[in-house]
Amino acid sequence: MTTRRDFLKKGTLTTAGLAVAGSGSLWATTMSKQYTSNRPAVSERNFTSEAVEETIKTTKAKLKDPKLAWMFENCFPNTLDTTVEHGTKNGKPDTFVITGDIHAMWLRDSTAQVWPYLPLVNNDEKLKTLIAGLVNRQTQCVLLDPYANAFNKELVDGEWKDDHTDMKSGLHERKWEIDSLCYTVRLAYNYWKTSGDTSVFDGDWQKAAAAIVETFKTQQRKNGPGPYKFQRETTRQLDTLSNGGYGRPLNPVGLINSSFRPSDDASTYGFLIPSNLFTVVSLRQLAEISTEVTGDTTFAEKCQALADEVNNAIQQYAIVKHPRHGKVYAYEVDGFGNFTFMDDANIPSLLALPYLDAVDKNDSIYKNTRDLIWSQDNPYFFKGKAAEGIGGPHVGYDMIWPMSIIMRAMTSTDDKEIAWCVKTLRDTDAGTGFMHESFHKDDPENFSRSWFAWANTLFGELILKLVTEGKLS
Repeated sequence: MTTRRDFLKKGTLTTAGLAVAGSGSLWATTMSKQYTSNRPAVSERNFTSEAVEETIKTTKAKLKDPKLAWMFENCFPNTLDTTVEHGTKNGKPDTFVITGDIHAMWLRDSTAQVWPYLPLVNNDEKLKTLIAGLVNRQTQCVLLDPYANAFNKELVDGEWKDDHTDMKSGLHERKWEIDSLCYTVRLAYNYWKTSGDTSVFDGDWQKAAAAIVETFKTQQRKNGPGPYKFQRETTRQLDTLSNGGYGRPLNPVGLINSSFRPSDDASTYGFLIPSNLFTVVSLRQLAEISTEVTGDTTFAEKCQALADEVNNAIQQYAIVKHPRHGKVYAYEVDGFGNFTFMDDANIPSLLALPYLDAVDKNDSIYKNTRDLIWSQDNPYFFKGKAAEGIGGPHVGYDMIWPMSIIMRAMTSTDDKEIAWCVKTLRDTDAGTGFMHESFHKDDPENFSRSWFAWANTLFGELILKLVTEGKLS
């Protein structure tokens, strides 16, 4: 059986200098090496977008650092080049997006993988149809099982079919993670806001939206633990749940239980705060869609009321005073007064909250939280010879996730901090031209997952953002 942590690969490390300029462009380069694209041959690419190709061309022309230009060209189109399977189903566009080296579609990953292409859909009808197809596919996934995190393309048994939970044909894995449903809303909402296309909000979508809200309400656990439980026969503690598959007890204070984190690791305390903050955003987006598009004002009011309830509970139970950092967001709480000071690199994370529009990057509690999680006070912050950054228990000690460095840059207001992040990302690719799931703090050649499309596309998103803002050249 394959899981994300099973893909450990070796590469060769290439290093070069990147200096911070005193004025004008933020970066200068001392490199002259020529790089050859690592993209598949044109005939072997899964999907080609003229708008994406033009973006690659214009962005590369603005990048003076040859290695950054090379990495951008490799990473930005990686989702389209290698992971999308597009067609039609039941007369509608249909898009299945694998995560990379695992041939299954995560709701979270698939949204994040196509996210940087959304601003281009009005310039490319094919790309627009591709993303509409993913909205449609995610709708069908939610209707099949709102508690599942990952799906097969067809209604066949998956490799985790023997897990002790309500497995169905078509499910790859059935780990209940709040963010899976939030990412589904995020894609549909932002596709609509960008393109103006409301065709994706059909009857099936409205049924899926109702299932999302009902699942959120059930997992507030006001009437007991609810129908979801999960156990796996495994030697890995974080791949199963205690107490007969229900996890640790929770006090029903208005927060929503997430049995698993976005890393697919079991939560310690089920009220996962980054995901609850993400849920508030998603519920308000559902309310807006219901008011402006589908005309279901009753459902909109239900969404808004739940968003307010969860947000109020966050303010009451999730903000904790740290002895060195002051008031911060806890990573997880249980409603009984227990909490964890930490962060995990997977998104939603505490670090990524502004990126998800969940908090303002200048919010004082977020700034305190940011200081905590990028320090030795976060047990999953690692600092070594090659880099520093956040990891998580999914891969383990001393393994830094590039995703955390990307997100540090994405949420930063400090140009020097951003420059450090870009330089570090450039110099820890192990010479491959791609991002990885994680790398060892002292040795970037020791990395996990040579084909991890989410991290690749996220890196491309960062570079494009910085070039667009005139901060990187």
